[in-house]
Amino acid sequence: MADIHIQRDHTLGLAQARKVAFKWAEQAEEKFDMECTYEEGKTEDLVSFTRSGVNGTLTVTKDSFELQAKLGFLLGAFKDKIETEIVKNLDALIAKTPGNAKPAAKTAPAKKKSA
Repeated sequence: MADIHIQRDHTLGLAQARKVAFKWAEQAEEKFDMECTYEEGKTEDLVSFTRSGVNGTLTVTKDSFELQAKLGFLLGAFKDKIETEIVKNLDALIAKTPGNAKPAAKTAPAKKKSA
């Protein structure tokens, strides 16, 4: 069995992170024929997903997403491709969500010209 572990930090807060997780679960069901269950908690939520050859969880907190999955023998051969697709989808959902602004890059102060 091959294991996938993905950790993503964010600044969304739990309410917005839930929206991202719901959307991720919907996409997993539609695109990959996954069966997803969503358990809402007080400080974290858990999305469990499964299909033939794959099972795992997506843990959602106010400041992170943590995905853990186990791939069966046949899908294990495609681990890198599957992991790349999951990362791409999750990162795209996080980036599209309002409120996840990244800190602005700091710029150096302008140099004063000598007269």
